[in-house]
Amino acid sequence: MSTPTKLFEPFKLGPITLPNRLVMAPLTRNRAVPPGMVPGPLAAEYYGQRASAGLLITEASQVSQQGQGYQDTPGIYSKEQVAGWRKITERVHELGGRIFIQLWHVGRISHTSLQPSGGKPVAPSAIRANTKTFVGGSFADVSEPRALELSEIPGIIDDFKRAAANAREAGFDGVEIHGANGYLLDQFAKDGANKRTDAYGGSIESRARLMLEVSKVVSAEIGAERTGIRISPVTPANDISDSNPQPLFDYIVDQLNALKLVYIHVIEGATGGPRDIAPFDYASLRKRFSGAYVANNAYDFELATKVLAEGAADLIAFGKPFISNPDLVERLKRGAPLNDWDKATFYGGGAKGYTDYPVLETEAAE
Repeated sequence: MSTPTKLFEPFKLGPITLPNRLVMAPLTRNRAVPPGMVPGPLAAEYYGQRASAGLLITEASQVSQQGQGYQDTPGIYSKEQVAGWRKITERVHELGGRIFIQLWHVGRISHTSLQPSGGKPVAPSAIRANTKTFVGGSFADVSEPRALELSEIPGIIDDFKRAAANAREAGFDGVEIHGANGYLLDQFAKDGANKRTDAYGGSIESRARLMLEVSKVVSAEIGAERTGIRISPVTPANDISDSNPQPLFDYIVDQLNALKLVYIHVIEGATGGPRDIAPFDYASLRKRFSGAYVANNAYDFELATKVLAEGAADLIAFGKPFISNPDLVERLKRGAPLNDWDKATFYGGGAKGYTDYPVLETEAAE
């Protein structure tokens, strides 16, 4: 590649040295094995194929059954799930890769058919999101949620703590807390979904409380140097909004910085959509955080090269390009064309559209 870029330079992420600055973003693929929501052998092949990324972040994995919002997504709360994930981390490590697991509670973005005893999904407030989930092999409206009782919140924090311990047992190099895209922690933080009047609602400090309490217990359990978090200040994903996101996320990042988390993973703009959907000063977050800044959303080689050169980010997350290009790092190095992805195979199914995308060497031999 003739264009100079930091993209292929090593980066020290806490105790781990990444060989390059490409991060594979979390990508929900709905291929866990029911009824136990265990990641299977195909997942080991899938992640192993992509082990050349500087860092792999797994698909979001629920910290409890209550935290599940889509069919066939893996969990990290049972012995069987831990054993399934251990086979994946072993495969990735055999191939020289580094892998974090993303810890997830969907909150109101769920369906009664996925919840314990068919109950209502939980949320900060009983406000149904105008969005859909994936159940029964198709997309359906999410169910009406119920507001969490104050007495239930410590149990959810404990679920995240236990998930972090399970991640360590499964051999992960670290964890990423999912605080983005309109899921539970994001729902509590943003006033469009949180109308509570107790210690977890109202002021910025109160709405941010759950995200920060989860971050504190997870980082204490597995180490702050092995804990990252994903945030999405202005995305409208899953019908989420906040009336004034800049001071909210300035405060959140100040507090995350005090916890010394190893990175913040920031979705800039609308998830999978326009980067300029709403005004927001991402440089403010960068300045407030002494750990690594992982930039995400609509990055290609040119934009990644520019942003890294400017010092606006340390690492760049790529999502869908990693689905269809297991060897994305090598393709970008060579300036080779990228495979197109097949959207019809994103969610659910088997090997097709999952582990059968060609790599450069395979193409050259054909």
